[in-house]
Amino acid sequence: MSVAVVGGGAVGLSTALALARHNASVTVFERDTLGSGASGQAAGLCYDAFADDVDAAVAADALTRYRDLDLFEPQPYVWVARDESDATAVREQITGMQKNGVAVDALTPAELGDRYPALDTGGIEVAGLARKAGVLDPDKVVATLAETARKAGATIETESPVSLASTTTVETPDETRTFDAVVVAAGPQTKPLVADVGVSLALKAYRAQALVTEPIDATLPSFYDATREFYWRPKGNALLVGDGAHEVDPRDWDPAADAEFVTRSLDRVEQVTALAPACDRAWAGLCTATPDGAPLAGQAGDGLWVATGWQGHGLMRAPALGNYLAAAVLDRRNPLSEHLPDRVDPTRFDGSEEFAALDDPTRDWDK
Repeated sequence: MSVAVVGGGAVGLSTALALARHNASVTVFERDTLGSGASGQAAGLCYDAFADDVDAAVAADALTRYRDLDLFEPQPYVWVARDESDATAVREQITGMQKNGVAVDALTPAELGDRYPALDTGGIEVAGLARKAGVLDPDKVVATLAETARKAGATIETESPVSLASTTTVETPDETRTFDAVVVAAGPQTKPLVADVGVSLALKAYRAQALVTEPIDATLPSFYDATREFYWRPKGNALLVGDGAHEVDPRDWDPAADAEFVTRSLDRVEQVTALAPACDRAWAGLCTATPDGAPLAGQAGDGLWVATGWQGHGLMRAPALGNYLAAAVLDRRNPLSEHLPDRVDPTRFDGSEEFAALDDPTRDWDK
């Protein structure tokens, strides 16, 4: 079976790798360099802390595959609540996660402070601790997936922008090629690409910001403040800090971080840790959202498949969803095939839905 994969990020490369391992003839088309879109700008958080059983299964599958590729670095993940409504939600999440066999614990502020003395736990009502979480290096993920896919037989063409002449026909600047199937995993650009062949997607783009601090002298976990809505993760001896998202036109957006975001993020780190690191570098990237927060991953037309709408969680779930999508293209069974298709079916919307991309861009994708 011949398959074109449009998009050289983590999801596209994971899909290509899985297809090639099942003896498909795979060509990846990337308009720029590999990982130049959302994957290269990702924070690299990777955890299994989901209360929903399907989400937990997807996350467990992804973490296993990342471990097998030697890409997963263990790093506990802590999330906290500062008011009673958020605290109730966190406690309910933890109970649901434990029912799914996720290795999580509820911590009191005192227990959290004993475990991480550098954290100021004042004002925190409750904390969750995911013990088997970790972090990823986005550049290493993309490079490893590409190298492994090539070894499995996939062809990868970079600096190769494409358009669709039909649901199974790809046009490059030099030629027109027809495949048995086409998978478009091109982030926000997925929507205009498939629109050319009459497929409408309920998809919006939002701009998310992040920075990396200068080195700090403290041991900290990955951290999400559910009340103040910001996060960080250790990155070497520094912190990667993120928040500050807003909806944008993917054809006209600023990849530089806002000065106000940098100031606000550093202030929040200082409030929670009493550390006062400076900013080493900062940037913005595009994420994609759907009306219900779940991705669009499946067949969208005759021979045409899409994979987008990750709500900021694409890198985290890439190997699991890539394997799921490849199995669907090849009409093979997959461990996720029993429950996932209805949830991520791209045809569950007609593409005309009005929705706000940023009701809560950090929410779990099943909410």
